[in-house]
Amino acid sequence: MSGPMASSDVLNELRAALAPHGVFLRGTVSFADGEPAPVLTNGQAVKTVVLIGNIGGSIWPAFERWREGLPDRGGDNPLDLWSKTVITPVARQLGATAYFPSDPPFQPFQQWAVRAEGLKASPLGILIHPDYGLWHGYRGALGFDRHLVAETPVSQSHACDHCLDKPCLSTCPANAILAAGFQVMPCRTHLKSPEGQAGCMQTGCIARNACPAGSTYRYSAQQLRFHMDALGL
Repeated sequence: MSGPMASSDVLNELRAALAPHGVFLRGTVSFADGEPAPVLTNGQAVKTVVLIGNIGGSIWPAFERWREGLPDRGGDNPLDLWSKTVITPVARQLGATAYFPSDPPFQPFQQWAVRAEGLKASPLGILIHPDYGLWHGYRGALGFDRHLVAETPVSQSHACDHCLDKPCLSTCPANAILAAGFQVMPCRTHLKSPEGQAGCMQTGCIARNACPAGSTYRYSAQQLRFHMDALGL
């Protein structure tokens, strides 16, 4: 970045750079002086974090095209590698520091998302969006040395509060989705079983698929299978 830019100019340039990859701005978090904050590469405390990620299956076409051009299809962690390949040059272009969920020191992406978009946890443990439901994600974040304000509204609505039937609680074949929270071990045990291998591992989490919130943003069958295979079960 050659010189100072207005907040709106930075965010517009960021949107334009990420759009061809199906990556969106997912809100900002500003840190007050003295508040715990991540550190920039120059050692200074971050003033603003801009969250970036997918809405529904927005990243899938670009990600698949990228994989097709690689002999090893991106290796063991192709989505993480793709995210870094896309986001790191943009961070460099804007004079920002890039953070990724897969990299230590691990940053509190979930906490940032709650602050940036007002999201709340679903019974599955996934943050649920009032529009996108369970079909969204955060691929990275950019830290800036000044305050930037995005136009992303912070929602006060929790989709689960408006869901009367709550099918996620009744459709899980492992009974791992409880009102009190997600039970990891019953889920993993089921996924390793023949029933789990033929069910959730093929079509995606049955309880997640049953959630009516944001159903039009549901991932494709191919993308669902990719995420289940990434569990290594």
